[in-house]
Parts: sequence; C-alpha cells; structure tokens
Amino acid sequence: MEFLPSIGVWPLPGKTLVTIIILMMAIGLGGALAQIIVHDIIPTFWGEKGQMTTDMGVPDKNNFTRGDIFATIPKAKKAAPFYKTDEFIFALKFTHIHLFGISLIFIFMGMAVLFLDLSPGVRTWLIVLPFIGVAIDLASVWLKVFVHPGFFWLHIPGGGLFGVVFVIDSVMLLSEMWFKGSPLRQ
Repeated sequence: MEFLPSIGVWPLPGKTLVTIIILMMAIGLGGALAQIIVHDIIPTFWGEKGQMTTDMGVPDKNNFTRGDIFATIPKAKKAAPFYKTDEFIFALKFTHIHLFGISLIFIFMGMAVLFLDLSPGVRTWLIVLPFIGVAIDLASVWLKVFVHPGFFWLHIPGGGLFGVVFVIDSVMLLSEMWFKGSPLRQ
C-alpha cells in the first residue's frame, strides 16, 4: 500500500522547484553532450591523427587514448608506481567528478520519480537504470585506459542509458505535473 501523493497534486511551489531543477540539469547534460561531441567525437572521426586535445583545448602531448577509439595501445613508459601514472590520475579524477555529479542528478530524479503515478516496478526500473548506465560509463574509462582503447564504445550504452532515462523521467514528470488535470492542483 502506497501513501505517496502523485506529483500531479503537489502545490505550485513544489512543482516549480522540480521543473526548474529538471531544466537546469537538462542544460547541464546538454553542455556535457556538446563537450563530448567537440572533444571526443569530432577529433576521433574528423581530426588529424595525434591531434587530440585536453579539456582546456590544448594539444594533448600524452595522448594516451583519451577519446581516440582507433588508437593503438600506448607504449609502456618507464616503471612508475601505479598510482602515480597519468592514466591512473586521469581515470581517478574522471571517476570522482562523474560519480558524484551524475549520481546526484539521478538521486534527485529518483526522488521525484517516487511520486509519479506509475507502478512500483516501473518506478524502480526508472530509478535503477541510470545508475547502471553510470557504472557502465565509468567502467569504460578504466577499461579503455588500462585494458584496450576499444572499450571506449562502452560509453555509448552507459551514457545512452542514463541519457534516455533522464529524458523519459523529465517528460513523465513535467507531463504529470503540468498537463494531467487534477482537481487538487494549486
């Protein structure tokens, strides 16, 4: 037995807050998609070989397969402790930033999805699936850096999964809040 009120009957300030948060997150995810296109996709398919750039747009001297899905496995450097290598530091920073940032997006979205007028099973899947996508996406970083650059392709199902669920959640939430009539709407 559920006692959660449908998000459609929330008071106007609550709906407004959820709507603004969804819109701001959508803008942020749109910026991330643009960055992926400019930093990873365009250089990989249309850039000159070896002309990858860092996050700051500067040519990457290390070029250790970041974003280059057709790269060869990098040559071994002189032995350094694992935790001091550029690859490890990059993967650790990437994981740290994305694990917190993307997870926070879906923590919020999951809390809002709890109030959708859907079956508990559907709501559960809408809450769990983006976290599976995040895990796949982050695993691809470690695998492409330490196993083979071909693992870059795991970014597509990982990021695609949490991206698609974000769109589905957003459409359902906004639709239920603003377009499905309820006599209790304020």
